[in-house]
Amino acid sequence: MACGSFILWLHGLGDSGPANEPIKSLFTSPHFTNTRWSFPSAPSQPVTCNYGALMPSWFDIHEIPVTANSPVDESSLLEAVQNVHAMIDKEVAAGIDPKNIFLCGFSQGGALTLASVLLYPKTLGGGAVFSGWVPFNSSSIIERITPEAKRTPILWSHGIADGTVLFEAGQAGPPFLQHVGMNCISRSCAFAKQSGAPTPGIMDQITSAKFILKV
Repeated sequence: MACGSFILWLHGLGDSGPANEPIKSLFTSPHFTNTRWSFPSAPSQPVTCNYGALMPSWFDIHEIPVTANSPVDESSLLEAVQNVHAMIDKEVAAGIDPKNIFLCGFSQGGALTLASVLLYPKTLGGGAVFSGWVPFNSSSIIERITPEAKRTPILWSHGIADGTVLFEAGQAGPPFLQHVGMNCISRSCAFAKQSGAPTPGIMDQITSAKFILKV
């Protein structure tokens, strides 16, 4: 990976950034010697699918399991995207080339990774979506995707037996990306459900991430 690169890793619903930090120890290639990592935590806020209970959440989720046709909350999603873009802009202002910035996320963090990459006005190094979904459906958001953003490569990986974000929801992602004109590499693996701690299935997905993070 290029000198001065930066990886922003976004956790899933109810999780935290520090709980995900051990993931970086799996990236032992010399490509990552000069890479700086960030594992932010989502704010605590009411989540509809959990009866309004407060928990770490990037944006509101209306139902679990998430399906290809689940309702979306684009307002809270766009607010979360703005926060992610602020993190990216801070790195760019510090001198990091946007093409050396990579976004990765699990589950809800994967959905936010997708939206953040698509709506960022510049080409980034890449995005990796693990067990995520397309968290919006309005044409107004799609129309905001710039030609520069479409040049950001995306890795899409999903567990075929995921009971929280159903495989059908994950399967809808790559065709959507191809439809809007983006380069997407799609992978699937056999595991039941991700959790806060890395599982064998998650490890398979992270192994896939090493490909795009070295682009």
